Amino acid sequence: MHPLHLDLRGRRVLVAGGGPLAAGGARELADAGADVLVVADALCEELRELHASGRVRLRRGGAGPADLEGAWLVHAATGDRAGDEALGALAEQRRVWCVRPAEPAAGTAAAPAVVRRDDVVVSVGAGADTARARALAGALGHRLDSGELPLRRRRPRAGRVVLVGGGPGEPELLTLRGRRRLAEADVVVVDRLAPTGVLAELDPDVEVVDVGKAAGNHPVPQEEINRVLVDAALAGRTVVRLKGGDPYVLGRGGEEVLACREAGVEVEVVPGVTSAFAVPAAAGIPVTHRGAARCVTVLSGHEDLAGDDLEALARLDGTLVVLMGVSALERLSAALVAAGRDPRTPVAVVEDGWGARQRTTTAPLSEIAAVARAAGVRPPAVVVVGEVVEALGGPGVSGAAGA
Repeated sequence: MHPLHLDLRGRRVLVAGGGPLAAGGARELADAGADVLVVADALCEELRELHASGRVRLRRGGAGPADLEGAWLVHAATGDRAGDEALGALAEQRRVWCVRPAEPAAGTAAAPAVVRRDDVVVSVGAGADTARARALAGALGHRLDSGELPLRRRRPRAGRVVLVGGGPGEPELLTLRGRRRLAEADVVVVDRLAPTGVLAELDPDVEVVDVGKAAGNHPVPQEEINRVLVDAALAGRTVVRLKGGDPYVLGRGGEEVLACREAGVEVEVVPGVTSAFAVPAAAGIPVTHRGAARCVTVLSGHEDLAGDDLEALARLDGTLVVLMGVSALERLSAALVAAGRDPRTPVAVVEDGWGARQRTTTAPLSEIAAVARAAGVRPPAVVVVGEVVEALGGPGVSGAAGA
């Protein structure tokens, strides 16, 4: 066998048969953009759905010479060996390649097991042992998803920016798509709270730009971060902006997307596990729980809230999660009590969620600022206000690594 990848976009392909083997071939061919004609007396459910959606055309009956007119490829899966052989002979006469999925070695072409990731296509053939080919393809797909294989482009192309939500800092909580995009990067612009452990897996020539911010210390202003992203992409490089949490949850991802769009740069956003939910979970705190809270509000501790806002938050029958809230803890807790929130409301401050120094400090709302100060609580930390703090018997059940 000589392996080839065929461009079937808009080209006629004949699929003979109405069963699962025919359906699998028809689906793959339709995905490749082929003009698929299915010829069969009866259709299985998947083929009926493909036909109903307009992805394949249908002619009832048995396949004959007229169905091969203009065909570039034949997929013979009639369910009858003699019928497949006859169709294969017709295809041979017309010099049209024929796939016979029931007997792969009998066809003049063979459909491999295929893995597709964006514009990367990997096909695996193992002769007649299709199960072996599928197993190998699955393993390759997993390695592509995990970023283990070299996905960086070697030919010049238009640059682009990908905002990747890295989650709360634990590399195992980075999504598969996020890891795959990192494996494609020429430049990585990284935050302090991102899962920096994955940077060691990058190619040595990948440029890493640290723009990390700490409380009260922003050495690289947001406008400069935007410029770094845009300039690198305009130079034809693939730029990954690796952020902690989720780019669109108090992560200024929207500002970076707008900067890219204004510069005419292609931009993609890969969501991440937001620290607003993942860090409480690491401490055993569900942000919603039946009988304790049926809604959750996420708030930035850097915001100066007006009286009306505080009164609305105080009346809210749900959980309040505050990111970047350590420095605002005294001001916010006092304001919530003054606005009417029960001073006995349980509060938890979870430091370094999913990290090596994870610690949870709890106290009633009226006391939490003093307790946290005495305990030496410091950023990064997530503050949780509400009955959910004690919903499972109090913090202590943790999903964090090493906990």
